[in-house]
Amino acid sequence: MRAFEYSSATGAEEAIERLSEQSGGETRLIAGGTDLLTLMKAGLAEPTRLIDLKPATLLRSLGLYTDGGLAIGALTTLAALERAASGLAASFPVYAILADSIRDAATPQLRAMATVGGNLLQQYRCWYYRDGLNCWLAGGDACYAREGQNQYHAVFQSGPCVAAHPSDLAPALIALDASVTIQSPTGEREQLVEDLLAAPTDDRRMAHTLGQGEIITRIHIPAPSATARGVYLKAMDRQAWSFALASVAAQVTLEGERVSKARLVLGGVANTPWRAREAETALLGQTITGELAAQAAALALNGAIPLALNSYKVRLAQELTRRAILLAAGLEP
Repeated sequence: MRAFEYSSATGAEEAIERLSEQSGGETRLIAGGTDLLTLMKAGLAEPTRLIDLKPATLLRSLGLYTDGGLAIGALTTLAALERAASGLAASFPVYAILADSIRDAATPQLRAMATVGGNLLQQYRCWYYRDGLNCWLAGGDACYAREGQNQYHAVFQSGPCVAAHPSDLAPALIALDASVTIQSPTGEREQLVEDLLAAPTDDRRMAHTLGQGEIITRIHIPAPSATARGVYLKAMDRQAWSFALASVAAQVTLEGERVSKARLVLGGVANTPWRAREAETALLGQTITGELAAQAAALALNGAIPLALNSYKVRLAQELTRRAILLAAGLEP
């Protein structure tokens, strides 16, 4: 690991000021450190300065608005959010999406350290990249996984890299229409989580669009409908605490017996959490049945182009989606 200078910041404004200082090297923020430290140990990140955000206590706030919306400080740990979401699900069933997405995301020790903001901004887990090869994601010319060991990679292809987005929390937040507050030297702006996360490009070889000198300060989930229900289903290659082979976050709102709102977001299948808009549209105005759920699940995987070793993901994600639709509608799968 390369030597670095260390300092701390007590708030977002101080951190942004430090980020803007000219130091002749790269300055990075650190909170839980569960992703950044592994990148630094592997030589994939070599900041010359680290700014510790843990003293910024206001960024750890977690509160429910009177209308049922939820404000989550960016430094809130996954463990704290899981506890809060589990409690809220008794009154607002849709928040079960959050609790379920976090529960199997990592070990209890990691969930106690990892922050919500850091989870959204984590880098891809492709083994070619993490093992230090000069792949496209690391600045090279070729994605070795495309023709190599790609059993855990994306089935929706949207760019030069075929790594799958690693976050469990991100699909859940997108299914809940969550947005982030981003603070920069010029002020604050709001952005949907769905738009924050984007496939990497030649000019931005990372999984998000956060700019240099910007900080996520808060995540906001709008007030859910009283009739909204949600589930998060995940398939792993071991019993718990592993990245998703495929996952789905589903929100279904019913008016009587008909669907008035649907959100279906797949994880583990693309560079970003994959919004299944065609499947959502197929559910609107309809009464959920087993046949309709199967039809929508098939639509959710339209356009998938599996690699040599991961065609199983298409069938797996389709079945998870079918089950999630029925469970979110209060039906047996």
